[in-house]
Amino acid sequence: PYIASMGIYVFSKNAMLNLLREKFPAANDFGSEVIPGATSIGLRVQAYLYDGYWEDIGTIEAFYNANLGITKKPVPDFGFYDRSAPIYTQPRYLPPSKMLDADVTDSVIGEGCVIKNCKIKHSVIGLRSCISEGAIIEDTLSMGADYYETDADRSLLEVKGGVPIGIGKNSHIKRAIIDENARIGENVKILNLDNVQEAA
Repeated sequence: PYIASMGIYVFSKNAMLNLLREKFPAANDFGSEVIPGATSIGLRVQAYLYDGYWEDIGTIEAFYNANLGITKKPVPDFGFYDRSAPIYTQPRYLPPSKMLDADVTDSVIGEGCVIKNCKIKHSVIGLRSCISEGAIIEDTLSMGADYYETDADRSLLEVKGGVPIGIGKNSHIKRAIIDENARIGENVKILNLDNVQEAA
């Protein structure tokens, strides 16, 4: 166990304005400049020791691992189903996810998804995701979509040769982060066979 800053700070308005405008106007970081500066000039600064679940998600890899950690067996890194610490989310009024002949294992599926005859393994699938027939999704974080496309939108895209939001037929995605509203066509392979860690 290590002590780390969670990056959450509570200030009175006057103290914050004084620190940022008067005392440390060139400061760019609370944790390494403003808070230590406040203690050095004698302001009252207190810490709260939090010993619950917390992950630093300051890198892409850490963000990916923290999200996939909720699929871990037998006990996930973070549990959503603790009666003593309920999780509240924004009410979106979405329908339940629809699974049509899908093979889903060790995964978390958000609300309002349409998942058709595909395989999903050890993945987190965000709300409103559309995954088409024959797709294989493994070790992947899919951020979902902000909106549904209408049938008219999809028809127009088809005429123009466009790709609808979601993951197309027979696509294979492994160990990836798929951003919100992504459009992945049919027969696409995102596998990183060369194990590239950082693009040039």
